[in-house]
Amino acid sequence: MLDDYAALIDGSRVHVAETDGVVKGVLVLIPQDSAMLLDNVAVAPEAQGSGLGRLMLAFAEQAAAEAGYQAVTLYTNEAMTENVALYMQLGYRETHRAVEKGLRRVYMCKQLGL
Repeated sequence: MLDDYAALIDGSRVHVAETDGVVKGVLVLIPQDSAMLLDNVAVAPEAQGSGLGRLMLAFAEQAAAEAGYQAVTLYTNEAMTENVALYMQLGYRETHRAVEKGLRRVYMCKQLGL
């Protein structure tokens, strides 16, 4: 990860989920022209399977809607087939695939308020 997290934190783009002061999840939301980009979402191994990821995605969608966006976009590695399946189950649709920074990515979008 080469992102400047200090700048993202200063810009209020990073959100964390924590329990008893321990970070269990993180997500990064970046406003774009036409949609909110869910740039990163991660759940700590010990919290995986607890539903936290779904809660964080719901938070991202609510934050996007509150900011006036009608869609959330994201991308994931093509090899992460379980992520693609989960996103599709939650209403995201694949928009395209591309190779970027040497990674095969699946780009997805979810229209909000439908």
